[in-house]
Amino acid sequence: QVQLVESGGGLVQAGGSLRLACAASGRTVSSYTVGWFRQAPWKERAFVAAINWSGRSTLYADSVKARFTISRDNAKNMVYLQMNSLKPEDTAVYYCAASPFSDLRSLSMNGYDYWGQGTQVTVSS
Repeated sequence: QVQLVESGGGLVQAGGSLRLACAASGRTVSSYTVGWFRQAPWKERAFVAAINWSGRSTLYADSVKARFTISRDNAKNMVYLQMNSLKPEDTAVYYCAASPFSDLRSLSMNGYDYWGQGTQVTVSS
């Protein structure tokens, strides 16, 4: 029903910026909550940010708050993650995921039904 493809990852120096994009397809994709998650080597996959269907509500992990910004453009079927002031600890594979539920704070990772394949972000010191 929903297909997601991430792009925009790459190599960046500490303090730099990257903009990740999640291209979504599917008939009702604009009604889905979209979240970003990341998984670093030897660590569990962790929540980064989420945005509801309208873009009015957003939620961020404390570790990225004030540095990352999630946004969406439903007309283009795109969700973005602007990452500023990157730190080496931000190095991870970043995934976007879609959920049919709208309560961002109540969502767990299991509430996201559709996942992209990930894009690598590497931040050098």
